[in-house]
Amino acid sequence: MTKPETKKSGVAAINATGKCATAGTASEQVNNGSVDPGCPDPSTSTKAKVMKQTSRESLHRRNTECEVYDDGTNTFFWRAHTVTVLFILTCALVYVTLLEETPQDTAYNTKRGIVASILVFLCFGVTQAKDGPFTRPHPAYWRFWLCVTVVYELFLIFILFQTVHDGRQFMKYIDPKLGVPLPERDYGGNCLMYDPGNTTDPFHNIWDKMDGFVPAHFLGWYIKTLMIRDWWMCMIISVMFEFLEYSLEHQLPNFSECWWDHWIMDVLVCNGLGIYCGMKTLAWLSMKPYQWQGLWNIPTYKGKIKRIAFQFTPYSWVKFEWKPASNLRRWLAVLGIIFMFLLAELNTFYLKFVLWMPPEHYLVLLRLVFFVNVGGVAMREIYDFMDDPKFHKKLGQQAWLVAAITVTEFLIVVKYDPNTIMLPIPFVVMQCWFLGIFLILIWTLWRFFIRDITLRYKETRRRKQEVPADWDRPLGNGSTTTPSGRSKLNGSSETLRQRRS
Repeated sequence: MTKPETKKSGVAAINATGKCATAGTASEQVNNGSVDPGCPDPSTSTKAKVMKQTSRESLHRRNTECEVYDDGTNTFFWRAHTVTVLFILTCALVYVTLLEETPQDTAYNTKRGIVASILVFLCFGVTQAKDGPFTRPHPAYWRFWLCVTVVYELFLIFILFQTVHDGRQFMKYIDPKLGVPLPERDYGGNCLMYDPGNTTDPFHNIWDKMDGFVPAHFLGWYIKTLMIRDWWMCMIISVMFEFLEYSLEHQLPNFSECWWDHWIMDVLVCNGLGIYCGMKTLAWLSMKPYQWQGLWNIPTYKGKIKRIAFQFTPYSWVKFEWKPASNLRRWLAVLGIIFMFLLAELNTFYLKFVLWMPPEHYLVLLRLVFFVNVGGVAMREIYDFMDDPKFHKKLGQQAWLVAAITVTEFLIVVKYDPNTIMLPIPFVVMQCWFLGIFLILIWTLWRFFIRDITLRYKETRRRKQEVPADWDRPLGNGSTTTPSGRSKLNGSSETLRQRRS
């Protein structure tokens, strides 16, 4: 169970650092299914050449990429199976056409026809769509989510082109319980952490906040950390979203929370603990060796079980180094990523508000599961496009679709409830946001324009001050010369006079 697409005919694998295990140790690692990157057992090297390769097919190797060792095993698990899928799909359609009686129910037939169309499109995409940057547990898994992304975007476009009433009532075709306005829960109210008036349970306010959103916050930020792979960016997004909740609580009552719910339970406990665990996982993945063998090349059952478990870990690893202050392009890209993350977070609350979906509805959960599976691929494609634009000349397909989905969701919110969106923001809140935007703009101008001009001016001045010091520099014959641009190109002035004579 290895990745056949990245096989390269090449050199037998020996660790580039020169740290090779002994033959007995390597044999033991193979038997146990270990992924230690030491030298392979010489006895097995004659059976399968272990390929040394980078984590992507690029001639320019980066320091942030790990080394991958793959024996190149191509099993049934990794084959395309395009003909098999086509045959099964055709058999299913023949059965429905010839052997199944069509019910005389227009609504039922419409739903079944839409579902069948989606399934056929998914079958085509899983077998024929372009592969993305991820290959584990299987490339077909990520091709499936790419097709789901297309279907979801088309569904959002359809909802966007409906009237507000028709769009909300259309949700009843998915679930008859929808299409009914639901009140939002107010998380504010009594904000006393210790309520002396309640003798039975003075900490009842804290226990009331311990609902299903607490583990959801932790798990969500753990996964977001694995997507972004940067502590600073995760903390900035986490804190910024709490400021957004403060700023928009006049629009959505759901954002009205106690101060300790914002900063202690959310930022410090749930989000902070999720980011911490995520960074620990990233450290383990960056240090983890990546050496893959075919399942049938491992002799022991323990090794086979470990190999199956490692199938659900990344095939290779790239450490993200965003470096937002390195140049203006990366700075604007990082600002755009943070903005899109915050917009996607807000869409979660506003969509269920304008489409009348309760927070515990399965569609809300499915949307979160969807972004969990597509967000990591999108972030990797954005990073590759930003970090190596010469190799990745266009934005990745998943990143393009995720950006389009985020914008479409926001447009649905604006169309379906413009009154809520246009509620005037309190003046104090507006002042704070204008101040923050002004500081970001000033820092951008100073860092990428004023500072560069100042540094170039200082460098030019320093060079001019160094020129008089070279006037009295002796030549080989004991004389002195004045350096000039012409003498640097054509030799000294004395040599130039000799050439003219």
